[in-house]
Amino acid sequence: MNTTTHIRNFSIIAHIDHGKSTLADRILELTHTVAERDMVEQVLDSMDIERERGITIKSQAVRVMYDASDGQTYQFNLIDTPGHVDFTYEVSRSLAACEGAILVVDSTQGVEAQTVANALMAMNANLEIIPLINKIDLPAADVDRVRHEIEEGLALPADDAILASGKTGEGIVDLLEAIVKRIPAPKGDTAAPLRALIFDSYFDAYRGVVALVRVVDGHIDKHMKVRLMATGINIEVEEVGVRRPANLPVNSLNTGEVGYLITGLKDPADVKVGDTITLEKGGVHEPLPGYREVKPMVFTGLFPLDGDQYSDLRDALDKMRLNDPALIYEPETSHALGFGFRVGFLGLLHMEVVKERLEREFDLDLLATAPSVEYHVYLTNNEMLAIHSPQDMPDASTIEKIEEPFLTATILIPPDYVGAVMDLSVSRRGTFVTMQYLSTTTVEMKWQIPLSELIMDYFDQLKSRTKGYASLDYEFCGHQPSQLVKLDILLSGKPVDALSFIVHKDKAFDRGRILTEKLKEIIPRQMFEVPIQAAIGGRILSRTNVKALRKDVLAKCYGGDITRKRKLLEKQKAGKKRMKNIGNVEVPQEAFMAILKVDE
Repeated sequence: MNTTTHIRNFSIIAHIDHGKSTLADRILELTHTVAERDMVEQVLDSMDIERERGITIKSQAVRVMYDASDGQTYQFNLIDTPGHVDFTYEVSRSLAACEGAILVVDSTQGVEAQTVANALMAMNANLEIIPLINKIDLPAADVDRVRHEIEEGLALPADDAILASGKTGEGIVDLLEAIVKRIPAPKGDTAAPLRALIFDSYFDAYRGVVALVRVVDGHIDKHMKVRLMATGINIEVEEVGVRRPANLPVNSLNTGEVGYLITGLKDPADVKVGDTITLEKGGVHEPLPGYREVKPMVFTGLFPLDGDQYSDLRDALDKMRLNDPALIYEPETSHALGFGFRVGFLGLLHMEVVKERLEREFDLDLLATAPSVEYHVYLTNNEMLAIHSPQDMPDASTIEKIEEPFLTATILIPPDYVGAVMDLSVSRRGTFVTMQYLSTTTVEMKWQIPLSELIMDYFDQLKSRTKGYASLDYEFCGHQPSQLVKLDILLSGKPVDALSFIVHKDKAFDRGRILTEKLKEIIPRQMFEVPIQAAIGGRILSRTNVKALRKDVLAKCYGGDITRKRKLLEKQKAGKKRMKNIGNVEVPQEAFMAILKVDE
């Protein structure tokens, strides 16, 4: 099939939990791509953690053959994308490999924040968008309201929106026919030199790096010599094939087709997602446009509980980096925790998922410190430092100003909860931007909020104060100056570097007081008294004590002389004093996460 007229490349995009993976299951079932005996729920969610949490984390690409009503057979390349705000970069990569997108909206929930964000991304990529209203089999389905929200909130015509149910399979044939009629065939020159886009990659322990590609011009054959343009590496293609959803080798991938190629490279960093593949000799000079390096937003320290696992952790991070180009890390040492890594993530869910995968897939026991963000610190000598960790904060006397990252948060809520969201956002140093009614039941609010406040517990609080109705999307809007200070926590007079954090000056006293109280409950009692102090520089803001465990040394005395008792008590006191000078305090994992919950 060297013409592209019978190829349709499309993506399924939606807010988290609107049923896109189930919809993909029905498409695979109806087109007999997956045998009935192999059919499981969420076929394309291959990781256990994806099925358990009911979320899609990695983009997936699968080829489907469909016999349309016009008597022709069409090749569909379906790309199932994540819906959570942390994984937006996965969606943007996948959209670059498509000509169309199916925008799935839950008929009971309506348009939510991530629906808006994903629809805008598809519009910016000039894709043909087919709105699909899902879950119409539910009693609470309100199709007319959702149609109105799609037209008002997204400015998309919804008269011809497809009504479907991923669960029962109703409306799926209408969807497949709409894909044939409404999504354009890929454009591309079959006779031109090879240009192919890498939109994802993963690591195979036996075959090396496997790249998922979309051929834009020309074709890729087995044993062809090609060049990766971003890294300048030349390779011989070991195998090309398509996913159905298992890998199926083919002789070549032609213009407009989507498939995989096995590079044989052993270093994950050599294959950059968004890179262009061309011929080693006689290839193109201009790479494909539109890709940028993804920037992590949240940083945390990951330390192995067993110091011997440090090299295992490094190998595990190397392997995960291949599937997850947004993951960055560098070695870090802590006096309290030993050797580990400072790891950058896209957001809190991304952090949880990566930590859980490291522990589960690589059998590591990890301790994570409280997350922080990237601060820009301007020194009095006009130098600018990018600080990811409170330990790196320079002396306060050398600092001219500190800037922190701000986000524009878009929040969609029912009108009853406007006051609750205003209270929450103002308490998190938010600045109100705009508010508009998308319909009688939905209000869109925009706020500028510091990222450091958002990663604490903003989303949890937002959900609980709006009884779960709020949906949130955010985008980075730059660094702004703030009055920030470094708050140290001292145990027995010694600062614990892993417990220190950066906080706004106005909140330092309250945060310090609450945290010392929390740590008092968490840190186990020792044989000696442990003072817990919160300090800025040399100034102590608050203090509590963990009382000492006390052995009754007078139990064996009865009656008799007071000097005997006093001698035993003095001896105990001297022993405790000596122990206090040399004793170390055991700090449990919960202490590091207590920093996150100081606002509750």
